Amino acid sequence: MGTDAGGRPLRRREYDEDDVRVRPGKGSRPRTRRRPAHENAVAGFVVGVDRGRYTCLTASTGETIVAMKARELGRKGIVVGDRVALVGDVSGRPDSLARVVRVEPRTSMLRRTADDTDDVERPVVANADQLVIVTALADPEPRPRMIDRILVAAFDAEIDPLLCLTKADLAPPDEFVALYAPLGVPYVVVQKGGSLDALREALDGRVSVLVGHSGVGKSTLVNALVPDADRAVAHVNPVTGRGRHTSTSAVALELPEGGWIIDTPGVRSFGLAHVSVETVLASFPDLSPSTVHCPKGCNHLGEECALPAWVESGQADPARLQSLRRLLASREGTPDED
Repeated sequence: MGTDAGGRPLRRREYDEDDVRVRPGKGSRPRTRRRPAHENAVAGFVVGVDRGRYTCLTASTGETIVAMKARELGRKGIVVGDRVALVGDVSGRPDSLARVVRVEPRTSMLRRTADDTDDVERPVVANADQLVIVTALADPEPRPRMIDRILVAAFDAEIDPLLCLTKADLAPPDEFVALYAPLGVPYVVVQKGGSLDALREALDGRVSVLVGHSGVGKSTLVNALVPDADRAVAHVNPVTGRGRHTSTSAVALELPEGGWIIDTPGVRSFGLAHVSVETVLASFPDLSPSTVHCPKGCNHLGEECALPAWVESGQADPARLQSLRRLLASREGTPDED
């Protein structure tokens, strides 16, 4: 039993909070949601991502530094093309390490999914303002349905598309160009040993992401545009007609003339599960006007759809309708073999 200030014993009911000794310990400090503002953070541009480490170019000094993501960012993803705020050792010295404490608002985000039924979005790059779809005219053969998918992704992300047709020394571009002429998509044609002036002009001053399936010559283009890029190059398999993945991760490279190109690994699929059906239709401007004549609730796959009549009247190429319908069917679970 305790005693009072005069040494007299205290009865149980005479205890109050002043008689209880409070020992400071774990959890006694009040929690707060306030986070440091990092007003003195250095602006950076993410040029590479590798297993949780981010290679960034600082805006003020142009130093290339390696950074980790700060705990306060939680699960917020960081991708090539992101503009970030950095603290810590931003000197760029060997073995130095900074922290990414903030990801600035993005102007665009190119995404894809593994397939058209996958719920998981996979960010490709951030803040690109031009999507360069690289496709070979031969070796391997062009895949229009893949190109259509990437065009839909560009439309959804509000990124300007550009068709880059490679290997024009092996096949003429006329037929392929005519297929996309109604869409008004700009294009450039290049060939082995030929001039890249038209492509350089299209890339000048822009942040362009290069996308295409393996073997179309993306890495060869990058090495020609950025002489010290040193991107690995491989050949197309003569049996399967497919290229081998030589680029294993996205990387941003500064162009000597100004602007950036972001090279991405070759893709063999480009899922669009994250894109609404309305956006898919709007991405086919040569076909979408006819949908006003479709019955209510039309899935654009049945006989009652107005699309076939539109094509039969010469308003659009039949191959485009086939591509759209294969894409819509794939979203409902039918595999797209392309």
